[in-house]
Amino acid sequence: MAPRKLRMPSVRVLVPVAILAALVLVLVLVGVVGSAVTRGFHALTAQPPHVGTTIIAPAQAKAAAASRDLSGDEKDAATYLAEQPTAYWLTPEQDPIGTAGGTVLDLVSQARDQGRSAAFVVYGLPGRDCGNHSAGGLSEQDYPVWLGEIGKALDTAPEVQKILILEPDSIALSEECGNIGERARQLSTAVDELTTANTWIYLDGGHSNWLPAEKMADLIGQTGVIDRVRGFATNVSNYQASADEFTYAAALSQLLGGAHAIVDTSRNGTASSGGEWCNPPGQTVGEPSGTFHDDVVDTNLWIKPPGESDGTCNGGPAAGVYWPQAGVELTQGVR
Repeated sequence: MAPRKLRMPSVRVLVPVAILAALVLVLVLVGVVGSAVTRGFHALTAQPPHVGTTIIAPAQAKAAAASRDLSGDEKDAATYLAEQPTAYWLTPEQDPIGTAGGTVLDLVSQARDQGRSAAFVVYGLPGRDCGNHSAGGLSEQDYPVWLGEIGKALDTAPEVQKILILEPDSIALSEECGNIGERARQLSTAVDELTTANTWIYLDGGHSNWLPAEKMADLIGQTGVIDRVRGFATNVSNYQASADEFTYAAALSQLLGGAHAIVDTSRNGTASSGGEWCNPPGQTVGEPSGTFHDDVVDTNLWIKPPGESDGTCNGGPAAGVYWPQAGVELTQGVR
């Protein structure tokens, strides 16, 4: 009898432990498979931007910060602009390595909480703007690190639609700067790092009053990445009429095998600047984000935040700094 008494407790202990281990294994497998299925579901059901796409008005908007210290018309204008759905510009000067990922996570969280999309402008490549008003950017060594941090943050939210405008002016300026080879390499790296679930990337497409469509298409083609992204963005930080941009986008798309487009309408309500791009007077905000589209243009967005200076020209402060007087002028008749 003694052996039985010793064996029975042993069996009673081992059976529950075995069952518990099996349950744990099942739960782990369910979690892994469930995560994979969820990501796959979001990848399969993800839709590109379209009419009605509503992006967030970032809490980090410079107009929002400026409005706290302004009064009168300047405060009203800044408050109005801060409330409008607008892209957020990721730059290494404002969001350096070590903080860029956290900024993206916060913006994606805002989009998730509001049931909206998040739009980003990635603007940090080496030799940015060829030394002009928006000169800066990262070194060749740091650029991939910065991009990787952004990409990892984007990848945490496959359920949120993310719209990326990749390096404005990088391709359109490459002819003037003679660096299309460098830009092709850098943009390829950027696409590698930023391609994540439900993320729609648009390359620099210039605008209708800059390079002819044939030249712009040739430069985009030389980057070798157009087949790996959604398409291109036009009129970024410019003032050309929407009708002209839609016509231009159609011509570019035909030359690029059917690539899609996004058009910046943040400051083209008047569209009277001609070829002047640096703080031209007399301009107003354009149609709100997500207002219209056609077979080529997925939709329009406010990409350049209205009120932020183009550079130290026509009385403006440094590029990217919120300029209260410009905010007032741009919002005439809409607030």
